[in-house]
Amino acid sequence: MPEIPGTVPLDVYCQNVRRQLSHPIWPSGPAIGPGGRHPPLGRSGKRRYNLPVSRFFSLDDANSLVPELAVVVERLRDQRDELVGLRDAYRERESIVVGETIAETPGTEADDGELRRLRLRMRGIVDQMQADVAWLDERSIVLRDISTGLLDFPALVSGRQVWLCWRIGETSIGFWHGHDEGFAGRRPLANLPDEAARA
Repeated sequence: MPEIPGTVPLDVYCQNVRRQLSHPIWPSGPAIGPGGRHPPLGRSGKRRYNLPVSRFFSLDDANSLVPELAVVVERLRDQRDELVGLRDAYRERESIVVGETIAETPGTEADDGELRRLRLRMRGIVDQMQADVAWLDERSIVLRDISTGLLDFPALVSGRQVWLCWRIGETSIGFWHGHDEGFAGRRPLANLPDEAARA
């Protein structure tokens, strides 16, 4: 993709967004760990799915956050959708500006005002999204997927770490999965091995 003088190429900017927000635009990628950092690499050289946590939720504690989480995660999803639209508008405008520059159209400036506006708006949305992700991170809630609003809460069941699992559309937490399992390992709370964890 051609670079406009004095700007960061869109591909580089999008890579930075991906690193900062995990996957608001792109459906695959690791979740963000504490402090907005990516999970560390394991011995295999791959990112570890889960990081050590400092807080464990009871089911009641996690469920008490669901109304607030619904607002935060829906806002993230809407911002993600807006960011995708802005990215597409940026690419379209960029191709027009580059085409005009190549054709040497008189009056075409290298740093187009519309491109500047789109870049600033994208940066503003990224900043807002980072604030919401930080809010989740401060509570040790792991954002797994923005498009479905999938979140995990660390919990202990009989001394074993598990994840309480929630996503947009669910009125309360009704599922869990093992520490080393993903969404495919999601099971109803009735299948938890310890009755006390469901209290």
